[in-house]
Amino acid sequence: MTEVNEKRRRALEWAQKVVDGVNNDPRPFVKCKESRPITDIKDLLTSSVELFPDNIMYLQKWDPKGEYEPITYRECMADVNGLGTAMFRAGLKNKRVAVIGPNCYQWCSTYLAVTAGGGCIVPLDKELSPEEIKNQIIRSEASGVVFHKKYTDIFREMKASGDTDLEVLISFDDEPGYDDVLSWRNMIEEGKLLLAEGDDSYITAEVDNEAMSILIFTSGTTGKPKGVMLSQKNVCAELMIAPTIFTLEAEDRYLSFLPLHHTYECTCCFLMAIYKGSSVAFCQGLKYITKNLKETRPTMMLGVPALYEKLYRTIWKNVRKQGKEKLLKKVIKVNRVTRKFGIDLGNKFFGEIRAIFGGRMKTLICGGAKIDPEILDGLRDFGFNALQGYGLTEAAPMGAFNPQDAPNSRSVGVPFPGQEIKTVNANEEGIGEICIRGENLMMGYFHDPEETARVIDSEGWFHTGDLGYVDSDGYAYLTGRAKNVIITKNGKNVYPEEIEYQLGLLPFVAESFVFEDTNAAGNDTVIVASVKVDEEEVRELIGEDFSDEDLKKLIWTHVDEINDSAPPYRRIRKVILRKKDFVHNTSSKLIRFAEENKTEE
Repeated sequence: MTEVNEKRRRALEWAQKVVDGVNNDPRPFVKCKESRPITDIKDLLTSSVELFPDNIMYLQKWDPKGEYEPITYRECMADVNGLGTAMFRAGLKNKRVAVIGPNCYQWCSTYLAVTAGGGCIVPLDKELSPEEIKNQIIRSEASGVVFHKKYTDIFREMKASGDTDLEVLISFDDEPGYDDVLSWRNMIEEGKLLLAEGDDSYITAEVDNEAMSILIFTSGTTGKPKGVMLSQKNVCAELMIAPTIFTLEAEDRYLSFLPLHHTYECTCCFLMAIYKGSSVAFCQGLKYITKNLKETRPTMMLGVPALYEKLYRTIWKNVRKQGKEKLLKKVIKVNRVTRKFGIDLGNKFFGEIRAIFGGRMKTLICGGAKIDPEILDGLRDFGFNALQGYGLTEAAPMGAFNPQDAPNSRSVGVPFPGQEIKTVNANEEGIGEICIRGENLMMGYFHDPEETARVIDSEGWFHTGDLGYVDSDGYAYLTGRAKNVIITKNGKNVYPEEIEYQLGLLPFVAESFVFEDTNAAGNDTVIVASVKVDEEEVRELIGEDFSDEDLKKLIWTHVDEINDSAPPYRRIRKVILRKKDFVHNTSSKLIRFAEENKTEE
């Protein structure tokens, strides 16, 4: 048996073992046992095209002011094979290829063409500065890059400088306008001609599912981004085990809103849809989200807490303006009872609310940060399957998720079949570091074996740096990040995220940041809360004309209530009224080490 055949045999055995693990999982909420074995992304795409050839795979607006146009699985496969064949001819076989731009068909087809041909894709954050982009191109040793036209000058200058390994530049645009920039569309057509002439080098290329195939730079909040190395085995493991505790079918449609360069959107939306034969509609941006929801009528969407919190609060604000708050609360209360008997009053009373989400929305998945459980429960009251999960780039990304039949809005969920979760070094409160283990864990950090060894121990447990606990039913709860813990002068632990969460429950608080005043004199640790308010909410509470003193009085009234229920060492001692937005990274997470976040500016 040749080495290639032996690798293929091992890959097939591994995939079947993962599926067997799903089928043998005894937990009652693991109900969707329809996973099929897949070994790599080439196998993923090929098998889905065989199963769902004429299903709509993508909906995209080629003209921003036009209509959504469908692309089928069969059509996508032809485009991917054409693009991959042309990339091979251009010298990109087994090379690293970066991709950058908005969520679109060009982005997804590039990802598939590179990985299904055995290369390594390097998704770049479209919010990075030109200097940061160049740094990641250099660090990743990328030979090619596929990009939106706005980056054309950046990459032409980068290639001309000779500072990088860039050899091939490919634009999403049909007519790039430069001799040294190729067109994505023309590459596809060129590749199709090569295929017709008998060039099968791409479609016969072998894929090693254990090799680094995806290189993603984290958008960390504490320093230099790490390069996370993922194999296709990591990703395919997720695809086989995830849609087992919630329902996802070929008839479902995602609205792709979050950036695709994050593993959250990439794995859980883009790749997961392919696995199940579902479709993906590309959102045109935050300001178009309501319009796109109505146009595409999706059934699934991934979001972050800020998005769902804003939508939920807007819904209730409009209800109050219409004078229907008491009626709606009464209907919700009754409906909670009637649903237990199979009678849903929502179709009659929640029609307008459901219409905001397109009218067909079933599942809203939340990740990326902690969310107020009342919002998840409230969204479920409206008839949406609102579920929270937990993950990290290093886990490709899923570490835990709430089962649709047994959700716990205060928890980030349970591990999927074949995954494990535990805590280590728990303190007297039972809070320790969350560790996860499974086939989805990264290969390691690129060119950084020391950091890899620091976070993945000899038994294969990944030490996440997140703090929390796991209850007797296997549900995990997060309390904060280990590196963010404030250790008071008397040795007590304060988790700033917990206090920020309490402040975030106040309707007039847009965002808060809790930290220690290291310059404070005395024997006590001074906990500071910097608060950015939602001025519209403040006006509703205290009127149009308010001063900073009025604001501080309002904040302190509620801070005192929070302090009353907290032990002395965890009480807020100082409040800062933040005027400007806090500084965030490109994942919209607050940068805690940034000194400007600790000022009143």
